[in-house]
Parts: sequence; structure tokens; C-alpha cells
Amino acid sequence: MGSCDRDGLFGALPEQGAPARAGGGAPRLRLAERSQVEWRPLSLDELVPEDHRVRLVWEFVDGLDLSALHATIKAVEGRAGHPPADPRILMALWLYATVEGIGSAREVARLCGEHVAFQWLCGGVGTNAKTLVDFRVAQGAVLERLLVDSFAALVRAGVASLDRVAQDGVRVRAAAGAASFRRHSTLEDCLRGAEQAVRDLRAELDADPAAGSRRQAAARQRAAKERERRVRAALAATAELKARQQDKVRRQAERDARKPKPAAAQARKKPEPEPRASTTDAEARVMKMADGGFRPAFNVQFASDTTSGAIAGVSVDPIGSDMGKMAPMNDQLAAHYGRRPRQHLADGGFAKLDDIEALARDGVETFVPVPTPRDPGRDRHVPLPDDPPGVAAWRERMKSDAAKTIYKERAATAECANAQARNRGLTRFLVRGLDKVRTIALWHALTHNMVCSWRLIGA
Repeated sequence: MGSCDRDGLFGALPEQGAPARAGGGAPRLRLAERSQVEWRPLSLDELVPEDHRVRLVWEFVDGLDLSALHATIKAVEGRAGHPPADPRILMALWLYATVEGIGSAREVARLCGEHVAFQWLCGGVGTNAKTLVDFRVAQGAVLERLLVDSFAALVRAGVASLDRVAQDGVRVRAAAGAASFRRHSTLEDCLRGAEQAVRDLRAELDADPAAGSRRQAAARQRAAKERERRVRAALAATAELKARQQDKVRRQAERDARKPKPAAAQARKKPEPEPRASTTDAEARVMKMADGGFRPAFNVQFASDTTSGAIAGVSVDPIGSDMGKMAPMNDQLAAHYGRRPRQHLADGGFAKLDDIEALARDGVETFVPVPTPRDPGRDRHVPLPDDPPGVAAWRERMKSDAAKTIYKERAATAECANAQARNRGLTRFLVRGLDKVRTIALWHALTHNMVCSWRLIGA
């Protein structure tokens, strides 16, 4: 009976406990079927979850006053013209892209065709990289007003305050190579070469208009003129730097005349090097970066509220040092909000005595570490005989435990804002020129305040 079972009904079954044969039949799999037509009655809105943060971005943008952008639109009722994209769409696309750490217009344009969140923001409105990049760099004044409005809204909601602000700078790599910097004399040679290239192109086209296609010829001519423009800008920058250098040498000579130095010290003094500027971005300057290296960069300053962490003010300049930037930022805040912060926090790099005294006259207490004196026996917190009242009060104030406690809020506020901006892509500018660079910094500041509103007020 058992033998019949093995040869008959159950003869094909493997023995109990025996491993499966490696040379068995082909595996059965679920294969992709991409040619199958399906009917899916879904809208874009249904593809995005209700708790997706892209909806928070749109809600934030929908509450902004964009009347200044609407005023520039030429396509109006009763007139001919192709209607442009809603400014709210472009604003939301860049805010959401900044949250995601995306700074390339080409990448945003690609995602608008492939990513459902960007498609949801577009809502069927087409866009391209040219439109996106033009919108991004042209809204500096609008973004500054929106930043002020966003911070004022947090103050009205009771979650932010202008009483105490912390300021810090972050050096961001410029869109210029270190090898693009030239001295003034070299730039003059470059300018002559660029002008000659433009003349040669014009002569070639005049002699043989069919030498190349119109599009190629126009592109070559635009490139030659752009090169000439950049070299001229670099020449103007080196001329300005040279004038400042000569003024600095003159003032130093006047000081030396009043207080003569020994001849040996005068002999050791090295002459100032010839100033240089970049033919790629004439407004960029070589700065010492956080890693200790030297690269072309811009110095971005953020002033943040210690209560909420929101950014109240932004400034950008091509000077690597933070010295002397505290009073101008405080003046900017006073102009934007109608009153000054009661207390201003900054690190030791901002400790310029003129700024401290000027802010003290305006009723602002500064909390900046007192530099270590050259004389190790002198107490740095004891006022000097020639200290003005504001500086003397600052020295004595920074000795107290209360001031030390207040100063601890600086790192948790200002450095946090800088770190979050870097995490969102503020590591290298993709645009050239101080105005465009400042506009990108404002995009990051407005994005920062948008995220703060989600945390402080809620969706």
C-alpha cells in the first residue's frame, strides 16, 4: 500500500525534510504592467495628504500682502496680453523649495513636472526656469517688506518681541572663483582685450553676415559684451579699494606724525598690497571662512528675537569683519519697526566702542564680551579714564552675573538661525552682485519666519 502511494497519487511530492531542488521551475512573480489603461477619478488636491507641509506654505503665502506684485502686472481686464502666473504660486514655489534646501531654478522647474507637492502648488499653471529665476532675484524690496510684516505679525500674536535681539554673521561662498581676482593693472589689460574681442566680432559680422547663424552670432556678441561689463565693474571696484587704501595710509601717517614711532618699527612696516577684484563678481571679497580657509564670499547678518527665534532684520556686505555692524543693524530695526530693541546681543567680534556708545545714547544696552586687555594685570571690566559714559557702563555691566545670563541667549538664538539657514542651502550663492545676494538672504529669512510661525502659532 505504501509503495502504491509513492508511485501513484503522492509519488511526485518531495520527501519530508528534503531541501528544494535548485534546478526547479521558474519563479512566479508579479510583473509591472505599464500599458494597462486605468481610470482614476482623482484631483491634485487628493494626491497631497492633509497634513503635508506644502499646504502650510500655501496658507502662509495666501495670507501675505502681495499687492506690490499685482501692481506690476500689465495684463489687466480690457487689455490684450498673455496673463502671467499668479505671484502667489511663484512665491510659494520658492518658499517651499527653500524649506527643502533647493536653490536651483532648473531643479525647481524639473520638480514642478515630476513632484506631486510642486505640482499641487502650480495647480496646472506652467512655469520654467527663466520665469522662476527672474522672479527670485527681482523681489528684494517686496521680500524686505514681507519679512518686516511677518515679524510684526508674530509680535502682534504675542509670541515674539523686539525687546532683546541677537545678531550674528555668516560668511557665504560667492559665485566667483579665487582665480578670477585680478589686480588693477592686470584688469586694464583684460579690458583692452575684451574691447578688442567685441570689435573683432562686429567686424566679422559686418564682413560676412553669413559666417554663422544669427543666434550663434548674437550669443557670442552677448558673451563678449558681458565679459567687457564685468571687467569694467572689477576695474571700478579696484579703483574704489585703492582710494580707500590711500585714505587709510594717509590717516595712519597723520597718526604717526602726532605719535612718532621708532625708526625700526617704521622699517618693519610692509607696504599695502595692490587691491584685487573678481572679473566674475566684482562685489565679492576674499574672506576667512569658518574652516580657516580664504575664499570669495559675502557676509550675511541676521538679527533674531531671543523670545521666538524669528529674524527681524537682514543685512549683507562684502566685508569679512563683523566690527562696526551692530549700530547699522539697530538703526535698520528702528527704521522698520518704529522703535529700537531695548537690548542688543552680539559676540566679541562686534565690540566696536563707537557702536556701543552710539547705542547707549539711543537707550540700547549692549551685551558684548569685553576684549581681553593687552596688559594682563588690568581688569577689563574697570572703565578706562577716557571711556565715554556708554562704554564705561558696558564694561561694568558685562561683569555682572545677570549680564552673563542674558548673553547666553545669543548662541541659542543667532547661531541657531544661521545654522538653519545653512541647512536649507545657504552655503553658496548661485547669483552674482550684492543686490541679488541680499535678495537670496531675504528669501531664507522669510522662510525662517514662516517655519517659526508654524511652531509658535500652529497651522
